[in-house]
Amino acid sequence: MKERVFITGASGFIGFHLVEAALEAGMEVQAAVRPTSDLTLLKKLQSDSGKKGLGPLSFVNTNFESRDALTELLEDGNYTFIIHAAGITKAKKSAVYNKVNAEYTLHLAQASMSANIPLKRFVFLSSLAAIGPLAYAEQQPITETTLPIPVTDYGRSKLLAEQYLETVSGLPLTIIRPTAVYGPGEKDLFILFKTLSKGLDAYIGNGPQRLSFVYVKDLVAVTMAAMLENQRETAIYNISDGQAYDRYAFADRFREISGKQIFRAHLPLSLVKMMATALDFIYGFTSATPVLNKEKLKELTASNWICSIDAARNSLHYKPQYDLRQGMQETLIWYKENKWL
Repeated sequence: MKERVFITGASGFIGFHLVEAALEAGMEVQAAVRPTSDLTLLKKLQSDSGKKGLGPLSFVNTNFESRDALTELLEDGNYTFIIHAAGITKAKKSAVYNKVNAEYTLHLAQASMSANIPLKRFVFLSSLAAIGPLAYAEQQPITETTLPIPVTDYGRSKLLAEQYLETVSGLPLTIIRPTAVYGPGEKDLFILFKTLSKGLDAYIGNGPQRLSFVYVKDLVAVTMAAMLENQRETAIYNISDGQAYDRYAFADRFREISGKQIFRAHLPLSLVKMMATALDFIYGFTSATPVLNKEKLKELTASNWICSIDAARNSLHYKPQYDLRQGMQETLIWYKENKWL
């Protein structure tokens, strides 16, 4: 009998790739989705996996508000593993971030311990934003024991979720903290691909930065390894591709791959802050959240996001297969084939 995994946020960028990897690993997957989720790619994956003899893949709607409903759902599924990748990256108020990213995570964890299921591992997709950046001059990278000082409401909500999870007695917990994730289907860093494809390479201010990235396939591979790790203690892993990049690396790799001529410009920080403030005000009258706002600006202008992956290397035998150039090349091909660019 195949082991069953419950994956939340399955219709999202990372969630989709997790579902794909779990199916390829021969697992039975139940994907948590919202009634409004676009299931086009997941249903194609469902069809393809059936033809290959993989799967099965099925979909469930999840009520994160109710611990009782979650407990019933988990017992019906009789899951061996839970990967919680659901969450929000854009909101106007800290209370919304905290409710969706932290409180809902706590509800799922509590339900997983209340439910009569053979749970081996609960994997939570957190973020390096839960720790926050370092000063540029700092020589030591961010580690799993670095004092967390998140600089955004999003980061604080992820840290709160981690703190909540550690209060759930007996939970076989693994926390994964990825840095900036990119790859096929990603929509945030896609904005950079789109801007660069139009020949513009824009920066905020002139200060130096140390940046880190991880290709989604590497993140998924290490998440699967963490899920299958045979231990009961709580484990935490910071995840990147193990490299340190300067602020121009992304554009430089894009130029190498595409052969495009790109105009590089530096926008004054004061001007961008004014723009972010104005966008926050304008969007305050709508339900949408702007791509650039004062919160996002804090992460974009942070000087040092380099993290150590030694813990994952040692415990999970994590060996990133993609550096920035390789990952960008594969991503760019996908964007073009799917007519995003």
